[in-house]
Amino acid sequence: MPPIYLDHNATTPLAAEVAEAMRACDAEGYLNPASQHQFGQRARRRIEIARDCVARVLGARIESHRADRVIFTSGGTEANNLAILGLAGDSPGHVIVSAIEHPSILGPAEHLEQRGYHVQRLPVTRDGVARLDFLRAWIRPDTRVVSLMLVNNETGVIQPVVEAANICAEHGVPFHTDAVQAVGKLSVDFTALGVTALTVTAHKFHGPRGIGVLIVRHDAPLRPILYGGFQQAGLRPGTESVTLAVGLQTALELLADNPDLPKRLRQLRDRFESNLLAKLPGAVVNGATADRAPHTSNVSFPGVDRQQLLLALDMAGVACSTGSACASGSTDPSHVLVAMGVDEAVFGSALRFSFGRGATLAEVDVAAERIIRSVNDLRAGKIR
Repeated sequence: MPPIYLDHNATTPLAAEVAEAMRACDAEGYLNPASQHQFGQRARRRIEIARDCVARVLGARIESHRADRVIFTSGGTEANNLAILGLAGDSPGHVIVSAIEHPSILGPAEHLEQRGYHVQRLPVTRDGVARLDFLRAWIRPDTRVVSLMLVNNETGVIQPVVEAANICAEHGVPFHTDAVQAVGKLSVDFTALGVTALTVTAHKFHGPRGIGVLIVRHDAPLRPILYGGFQQAGLRPGTESVTLAVGLQTALELLADNPDLPKRLRQLRDRFESNLLAKLPGAVVNGATADRAPHTSNVSFPGVDRQQLLLALDMAGVACSTGSACASGSTDPSHVLVAMGVDEAVFGSALRFSFGRGATLAEVDVAAERIIRSVNDLRAGKIR
């Protein structure tokens, strides 16, 4: 049987339409968009078309006198670092992030902590939803930035970003959201969310790897974390890739042309979970009682070690993960599930399954059969 890919939260396959758009772009021979001659001007015009598309699709303001900034980066990790480090200021202050953030948020927060900043991590409910009562209690005059992801990358639980942004706005505190797992699965509108900054990366919605975006409100005080160039108003120096920008633009336009995708992803996920819960006593869907994005399923199989099951499923032709790809190889339990307060038997047996636009109901059914067989074999000691 052919292998089945259920790890779209790690990365999605490049869409054929995106690959073709990038091939055609390369054939056009675009050169350095920072050059002043006509070749550079031509490349610059194409970059700006892509930038305007990102702003339009994701709800950023594009009018000239109050235009929000669309900053191209190398991906979500760089965009998140730019948001946290760039909004935190130069001298130590107070920073709040949630305990369930992606490592690319927790990492720069820890870096700030080492530099003397006071960093607090919002706890979450057992459903995996950030506790905004703590945000209200913790926010203070020297709070520099607050960050709360829109959709958790491990459980798919949707976070109360609009409410959190409103709290921060009341206190004049910049608010950032990592929307990497939300674009293409939820409606994402930068202006409607009320955030100061928002992170997106193309390879999570069938675009190319190597390009992401940080959208920043027009009046937000952002300092660069890279130096040595004037590109993108000096906020992110370095030669921009026209080809990658076109790939990102095309992937976003495909989402706009496929509004039924979230509904289909939810159908796949619900069918998948129903199959597992019906035939595997004790299986637990983590975050199931919360509002979730439609593409992510985090399932625990008590009595089975997650690493053993991951390897068994790989041999059985099902690709999944134990959590964030950026933390792959770690033997530590998921910090997200630990923050949710689940039992050791639950976080020690949890795997993440995630779906993309190419998945089918038949494929999901076969994957569930392979998972059920592998779990039962491990529980019976047939696989060691």
